[in-house]
Amino acid sequence: VQLQASGGGLVQAGGSLRLSCVASGLSFDEYAIGWFRQAPGKEREGVSCIRSDDGNTYHVDSVKGRFTISRANAENTAYLEMDNLSPEDTAVYYCAASSVVLSGIRSPDHYRYWGRGTQVTVSS
Repeated sequence: VQLQASGGGLVQAGGSLRLSCVASGLSFDEYAIGWFRQAPGKEREGVSCIRSDDGNTYHVDSVKGRFTISRANAENTAYLEMDNLSPEDTAVYYCAASSVVLSGIRSPDHYRYWGRGTQVTVSS
């Protein structure tokens, strides 16, 4: 199983980025996909999640209204559209897959497979 996150980069505050997570080696439509981020010196934080069964989405309060998670099962790909970025969003972003039907983003240990991360840097 492999998850490949991409799309990170350097952007000015107020800008946008779209992250992609391409999965292989698993039945993608049977897995919830989560996005997490980790800033230097901080714990890994759950950002967004999309369920496998009904496509319901969850976002942490700090990104609600700015980030949108989606998935394209036919392409084995999940996306995180990030708008109105702020320096506080600077972190390494990871995608992860969970076979559990989640009722929220939940903690990292609910996710079985992880990608290697993509750096997002937002300048002020």
